[in-house]
Amino acid sequence: MFGQLAARLQEAIDRLRGRGRISEEDLKGTLREIRRALIEADVNLEVARAFVEGVRERALGQKVLESLTPAEVVLATVYEALKEALGGEPRLPVLKDRNLWFLVGLQGSGKTTTAAKLALYYKGKGRRPLLVAADTQRPAAREQLRLLGEKVGVPVLEVMDGEPPESIRRRVEEKARLEVRDLVLVDTAGRLQIDEPLMEELARLKAALAPDEVLLVVDAMTGQEALSVAQAFDARVGITGLVLTKLDGDARGGAALSARHVTGKPIYFAGVSEKPEGLEPFYPDRLASRILGMGDVATLAEKVRQAGLEAEAPKAAKDLTLEDFLRQLQNLRRLGSFSEVLGMLPGVGKALQGVQVDERAIKRLEAIVLSMTPEERKDPRILNASRRRRIARGSGTTVQEINRFVKAFEETKALMKSLEKRKGRGLMGMFRR
Repeated sequence: MFGQLAARLQEAIDRLRGRGRISEEDLKGTLREIRRALIEADVNLEVARAFVEGVRERALGQKVLESLTPAEVVLATVYEALKEALGGEPRLPVLKDRNLWFLVGLQGSGKTTTAAKLALYYKGKGRRPLLVAADTQRPAAREQLRLLGEKVGVPVLEVMDGEPPESIRRRVEEKARLEVRDLVLVDTAGRLQIDEPLMEELARLKAALAPDEVLLVVDAMTGQEALSVAQAFDARVGITGLVLTKLDGDARGGAALSARHVTGKPIYFAGVSEKPEGLEPFYPDRLASRILGMGDVATLAEKVRQAGLEAEAPKAAKDLTLEDFLRQLQNLRRLGSFSEVLGMLPGVGKALQGVQVDERAIKRLEAIVLSMTPEERKDPRILNASRRRRIARGSGTTVQEINRFVKAFEETKALMKSLEKRKGRGLMGMFRR
């Protein structure tokens, strides 16, 4: 979503590299490029102006015109401004002994799916969630949540057609008490557009249930329209926080950058995939770092921990086999797409701008190794011509691809051995040699 904005911002800052001291005109030119990049990314005009002015004030406050490394000063100030625009410090809803949250939003924003994702997320944190399908006019919406509830292993209470708010409240309280549920997630009614009957229904339900949190689910791909929706819901229902969905989409990302400033509400969560696990706490600092090509090692480390991979002990280069390669490749796929993981490494995301990582090629490598016998994986030196032809047939590849793969594996082992031998001399010394 932020690919185009990231490229433009990094390009504007890179123009200052290697220049020594810069003039005020140089700084103005860079800020002009930054503002243009924000507007092209569909960022709210007022937000773009405030952002650029904040960067200018911070940069001058750090005496950027006198610095011998102006690009680094501007990069640091843009990072701080981005983090602030996205919400500053990360925030999550405050949990109590008993909690009741509303999810509101337009139909198609991902509200029902988000309710199931939240239930799964907090179930993993030790909570006992209960989902409530509270659309009294659309049975299909209730059925959708019931199916999602079965998928994530969370019970669902379905309201009846035209059921009054007081009746819903009594049934919700009784079920939560009998089943000892400490987090009730109410998936409220959604419509294709904001209308008076919808707002009246939400207001009555809110008055009856008295929710602790009212989370507005916003489709990040709808651009500036999402902000007017947020303001309308806040005026009538009173929202306490936002959940941005479809951040893995290819829209321009302006809504995400503008939402915090325009609504004044924190962004609690971000939807990053269609999978039930595809919901993450929203970290402004991490997203700002990724937009500027500075990586996101913290999120990568979390993914490694969640996948249970941190306990794996590394092997010496001389002991590595294709069996190890296969396991590492499969572990890597558990962390997400190859390009996504690479983008979290500092500097790598920037180097890969404009480069399409072929995920199918990764699967072909896996198919090659899976087509080998255990003996061949342990020692690829036994791969003669007939064995290579058999592997090529089994993996749907060619003998030439097998040859390139085996050669690349042996070269990688040799490089790793060299790293192990020279680690005491420092990496720069090794690269000079």
